[in-house]
Formats: sequence, structure tokens, C-alpha cells
Amino acid sequence: MADYAMLAQDDRVLVAVSGGADSLVLARVLQLWRQRAPIDYTLRCVHVDMQPVGDGRPGPVAAEVKGLLAEMGLVCDILPANWQPERLDTGAAAGKDVCFQCSRNRRTLLFDHARRNGFGLLALGHHRDDIIETFFLNLTRAGNLSTMLPRQDLFSGRLSLVRPLAYLSKEEVGRLAAHFGLMPVRSLCPLSEQTSRRQVQKAVNALEEHLPEARATIFAALANLRPDYLLDARYRRSHANRA
Repeated sequence: MADYAMLAQDDRVLVAVSGGADSLVLARVLQLWRQRAPIDYTLRCVHVDMQPVGDGRPGPVAAEVKGLLAEMGLVCDILPANWQPERLDTGAAAGKDVCFQCSRNRRTLLFDHARRNGFGLLALGHHRDDIIETFFLNLTRAGNLSTMLPRQDLFSGRLSLVRPLAYLSKEEVGRLAAHFGLMPVRSLCPLSEQTSRRQVQKAVNALEEHLPEARATIFAALANLRPDYLLDARYRRSHANRA
């Protein structure tokens, strides 16, 4: 939080809660931090309902998520999804398309909700392993060197994405969930989580079996960039002009 100046006095923070352990832990951590921090901020949760019943009623997963948060003393807004993926061919191409469209539609709903309700921060439950896996996804699928940022300012600074769990491993987040007594709600992913990210996760696990501490080293490397030793002709021309 300090390294990336994530929170300030009177911030309005919207926590995206899918129902997984990561987002539930994030909501609980931000709730506890608000009680102890030397600053005060507004905290509210939001969940995108991928299977709304209709007539304003939430689907079973959304209702369970809202109930869990209510038990924690947190208010949660339910946003009915405006696009639902169908059970479909789980081949690589189909999976890539449905994951991209699902993610894009959820982000659009969250951004619009934050804007309409005056929230300047959207908190997401991504952790260190997510950041590493995103790096490998972009490296092997998109052909670029990039990843998620612990803080990312959007729309000329009107909305910022923050990931307060960025320094924690998935294992550490799991231990926090157990400590808080948080039981995750099962995802309704139509691909049964057989996604490109899951394939990358398996590859990184295999890498760490041969190279212990690989995850920690890779994460450190993401903050230790050496552009002079990368094959980017545009950077080299720009650097030469400045010299």
C-alpha cells in the first residue's frame, strides 16, 4: 500500500468480489485496515452476477456472495451481467475468445458502476502468482513483456485499479482465508477453469519444481528491467537520440 500509494484520506474504494478466496480476503483485509489505518476511507463491495435470475433477483452464486459479505458487515452491490458465456467447445481458440469477452464485459460493468457512484478506486484481489502468470501469458500468447500493475491509473486519473495483495503468494492468501474462516464460492466458469491461465499456472509450477524460488525471482525481475538488453529497436533509437 505504501510503495504504490494505494489509499489516501477520504478515498472511495469499490472492492470487486467474485466469491473466490482472493477477493474475499481482500475485502476482509481492507475492512480491517480501515479500522487501524491513520486514514479514513469509504469501502463498498460489488459482484458481477453471471447468472441473474431476472426481475431484479440475484443468481445463486451472487446471493451467496452477498450473504457472506453481509455476515462480515460489508455492503455488496450486485450487477447483472449483460453477457453470459454458454457451455461451448473448450478448444484453445474458443477458450481464448470467451475468456477475453467475459473479462472485458465484467470490467466494463465495474468501471461504469464505479463512475456512476463516485468511486475513485477499484480494488482487485490479484496476488503475486497472478502477476507472474500474467507476465507469462503475455510473453507466450501476446508476444510482449508486460503484466498487471499493483496500481494502474485510468481515464486521466479518474479511476485507479489497486491490487493490495500484490506482494502475497496464492498460498499466503489461502492461509489468510483459512485464518478468517472464509469459504470461497464456486465459480460458474463455463470452461471449468480449463483456461490458458491454468495452463500457464501448471507450467510455472513445473518450472519451480526444477528451480526452487523461481516465482520469487521472477517477481523480483519484473521490477528490475534492463531495456538495453532487450530487442526493442524503437527504444534503442530513442535512447540513441537522447544521448
